[in-house]
Order: sequence, then structure tokens, then C-alpha cells
Amino acid sequence: MSAVSDSLVITRRNLIRMRRIPEMIIFGLVQPIMFVVLFTYVFGGSIQVGSSTSTQAYREFLMAGIFAQTVTFATAGAGAGIADDMHKGLVDRFRSLPMTRGAVLTGRTIADSVQTALTLVVLAVVAVLIGWRTHENFGKVLAGFGLLLLLGYAFSWIGALIGLSVRTPEAATSGGLIWLFPLTFISNAFVDANMMPSFLRHIAEWNPFSATVQACRELFGNLPPGFRTPDAWPMQHPVWASLIWSVLILLIFRTLAVRKYRRASG
Repeated sequence: MSAVSDSLVITRRNLIRMRRIPEMIIFGLVQPIMFVVLFTYVFGGSIQVGSSTSTQAYREFLMAGIFAQTVTFATAGAGAGIADDMHKGLVDRFRSLPMTRGAVLTGRTIADSVQTALTLVVLAVVAVLIGWRTHENFGKVLAGFGLLLLLGYAFSWIGALIGLSVRTPEAATSGGLIWLFPLTFISNAFVDANMMPSFLRHIAEWNPFSATVQACRELFGNLPPGFRTPDAWPMQHPVWASLIWSVLILLIFRTLAVRKYRRASG
């Protein structure tokens, strides 16, 4: 109970910081909205998904990928925030308090998840305004967003580990983004993986990011007409694959981050 209480105190501290610096949320919204507009109106009519090249079919195909990219790109912000606390000596102050060691990281990652959830809400509204629609019941749609938040929370622990491993917030931002671009683009987020060369297709099909994207498309009812689901197990069972990948990433990187925190602040 003390660990939960300490984590909630740190969560509140970070949420107050976000409220006092609203540009953190505003700038976090700019990039995904730009991706929605660019891919929908610039590339939408020229990319084939399934048997269709219509803009509407691609818009619905695209949004699951944009949602997933948004929650994973929050990793860079999580890493930069923790690196900033380390750089300013706040972590040493936390160590002087009677609190559990893992609470600092847990509180930070929970606060980042709250910010990610707010970003998803705004992004979903923008998507509806440009024509995105879901075709499944409300429960399945909520389950899709739940998988997105779980993936984002798991990835925030990767950001925490990066933030503890570098010396400056700038390095944490760069280190948090450089590996995300190949992860998100060698996937099924923006194009049909069936259209990729063989060696890239296999990477995309077993990409943890792709599993969540595919799961969300199924739960949102956004698979285009004539779409052929790849034979790889994660694509045939995307909801289970997404859960397994997210929980596995969470367990591994939370353990590594807490261990790194104890050494870094020792």
C-alpha cells in the first residue's frame, strides 16, 4: 500500500507540472495531427489497401496506425522528463524521502499515460471530423483504445530506461526517437504489409507495434474491403499478440529501469 500511495503522490506531482506547462500537451498534438492530414490528403488516394484505393478506405485503415504511433512516440517525452529530473538533482531529493524506490518511475509513467489518453481523445475527435468512422460496438472500440494505452504504458518504461541511461534531456529525446522511426515505419501502420518485399514483410508481421495496429483495426472495424490478413500468428491473433507483447515489454523494461534507477541514484 505504501508503494501505491507513493506512486500516486509522484503521479500528482507530474500532472500538476503538465497543467502548469500546457504547451507540453499542445506540442504533443501537433505531430500526430500533421501525420493525419498529410497521409490522408497527400498520399491517401495513391496507396492501395486490400482491393481499394479510395481515400475513405485508406483513412479508416490509417487511423489505427496514427493512434499507435502517437502512444509510442510519447516514449521520447517520458525519457526526457526523467533525464531532466536526474539532471536537476530532483531524484536525489526523492531519495532523501521515506518512499519506495520504484515509486518515482511508476508515478512518472502513470502521469505520462494520462497525458497520452488526453492526446488520444483529441486525436480521435480530429479523426472523426475528417471522416474516420468505427464499425463495431462501443465495447470493442473501448478495448482497442485500451490496447493502445497498454502499449503506450509499456513503451514509457523503455523511455524511463533511456532517460536514466543518458546525461541530458536532449540526449534522451534523441535516443527516444531514433529507434521509433524504423519500428513504426517497418510495420503495417501506413501501408499494407502484403505489399512489402518478403524480408521486410516478415519483420513487419512480427513487429509488436504491428500487432496492436492490426488488433485496433479489427476492434474498430476498419479493415478495408478485400484485405488479406497475413498468415503470421500475430496477424491472425492480433489481440492476443498485442497483449502478450505489451505485457512482456512492460515486465522486462520495468525491471531494467528500476534496477538502473537504484544504481544511478545510489
